[in-house]
Amino acid sequence: MTKQEIKQKEEKLLEMTGTFCTQRLDDEYFQLCEKLIKKLGRKKEVPFQRGKLEIWAAAVVYAIGSINFLFDKSFEPYMSADHISEYFGTKNSTVSNKARQIKDMFDMWHFSPEFSTQKMTEDNPFNNMVMVDGFIVPLDTLPAELQEMVKDARSRGEDIEFQTEQR
Repeated sequence: MTKQEIKQKEEKLLEMTGTFCTQRLDDEYFQLCEKLIKKLGRKKEVPFQRGKLEIWAAAVVYAIGSINFLFDKSFEPYMSADHISEYFGTKNSTVSNKARQIKDMFDMWHFSPEFSTQKMTEDNPFNNMVMVDGFIVPLDTLPAELQEMVKDARSRGEDIEFQTEQR
């Protein structure tokens, strides 16, 4: 498959997920799906060169939705996995399997910074934790100056781990 043909498929995927997100979800999901599709398109072996685009589109939405609790009724927005499959005319089991491949490919999990919604990023329970000597401890148990160091590092997109001196 030529680069131009891959680009055409990518554009079609962007159109399909964009329409879905605009009609059923929100702009943030649209942007996250777009980011994921473009990342898929940059892989050495582009995954969506084979298979139905409807399955890939549904799987992209499913993958982003699953790490952002889209299928949990207590979260907004909410949507069932079946609704995604119905919209794209696909089988839920096929979409789920393809979404799993995507999530494994990019090491996507709940609270993955790259593909989390803003709300998920803000509500991440690990935001207030830090690693000290290999143990995860609450940030507020550290002295104030160390807390500030952690917050400053995180604001720059860095993470920090502390080790106490060995005696």
